Amino acid sequence: MDNAAAQETAPNFKLGLISAILVLLIWAGFLVVSRAGAKTALTAGDITALRFVVAGSLTLPFVWRWWPRHLPWHVAALLALTGPGIVYGMFMYLGLAEITAAYGGVFANGTIPLFTVLLVVLVTSTWPSQGQLISVAVIILGGLLVGVSGAGASSGNVVLGISLTLAASAVLSVYIFGLRHWRIAPREALALVNVPNAVVFLPIWFFLMPSGLSQATMPEITLQALYQGLGPGFIAVILFSLSANHLGATATSAFSAAVPASAALLAIPALGEFPTSMEWAGIGLVTFGLLAFVMTSRR
Repeated sequence: MDNAAAQETAPNFKLGLISAILVLLIWAGFLVVSRAGAKTALTAGDITALRFVVAGSLTLPFVWRWWPRHLPWHVAALLALTGPGIVYGMFMYLGLAEITAAYGGVFANGTIPLFTVLLVVLVTSTWPSQGQLISVAVIILGGLLVGVSGAGASSGNVVLGISLTLAASAVLSVYIFGLRHWRIAPREALALVNVPNAVVFLPIWFFLMPSGLSQATMPEITLQALYQGLGPGFIAVILFSLSANHLGATATSAFSAAVPASAALLAIPALGEFPTSMEWAGIGLVTFGLLAFVMTSRR
C-alpha cells in the first residue's frame, strides 16, 4: 500500500469525533421529532414510509455505483436489516408511542454501549480497558437518572415501550459493530440501508398497512418526511460510518448513550419540558463519562 492509500485508510480521530457529535445531535432531535409524530394521526408505518421515500429517493440514483460488491450477500443483508432502517425504525416509532422521548432514549441509546461491548467481546475476544468500562457505567448511570422523571410522565404500556426500544438498541449495535468490522464506507452504508429498506417496505406499507396520512396536517407530514429522511435516514448514515471507522465501534456507541441527555436539553425549547434536578444530575454524569471515555479510547 502506498503512502497516499495508507493516509486515506488510516483512522482520523478528529473526523471520527466530529461525526459522532453530529450523530448525537441528529439522534437527539430524532427522539423529539419522533415523539411529536407519535402524538399525531400518523402511524409508525407512515413515519417509516416518509423516511424512506426521502432517503431512498436521494440514494437510488447512486445505488449501482455505491453498492459494496466486495461483501458477501449474507453480510449485506445483515447490515441492511440491522442498520437504521425498517426494523430499527418500527421498533423506535412503536416504542415512542408508549413512552416519553427521554425515557425511550435511555433504553434505545443508553444501552447501545452495553450491547456493542458484548459484541466486541464475543466476536473478537477483545475486552475494553478498565477505564472504558468505568466510563460506560457512568454514562449509563447518568442516562438512567435522566429517564427516571420520564418514566413517571409516560402513558400507555411502559413495559412494551421499553422492550421495543431495547430491541432497537440491540439491532443498531450489530450495525455499528459491522460498519467497523467490514470497513463500510459512508456511500456504501447509504446504499446498503436506504434502497433495500425502501424497496421492501414501501409496497408493504402502501398496500397492507393502515395509514393516518389523510388525517394528519401537511406541516406534520412535512416535518416527519424531511427530518426523518434527511437526518437519521441520510446524513446520520454517513456520519455513523465515518465515526465507526475512525473512532471505533465502542466509542461510537458511547456517544449514543449521551442522546438521552441531549434530548432532554432539546426538549426545553422544542417541547417546553424543563429537566428536573435529577435529570440535570444525569446530564452532568453523562457528559463527564463521555469525555472520560473519549480520552481513554484515544490513549
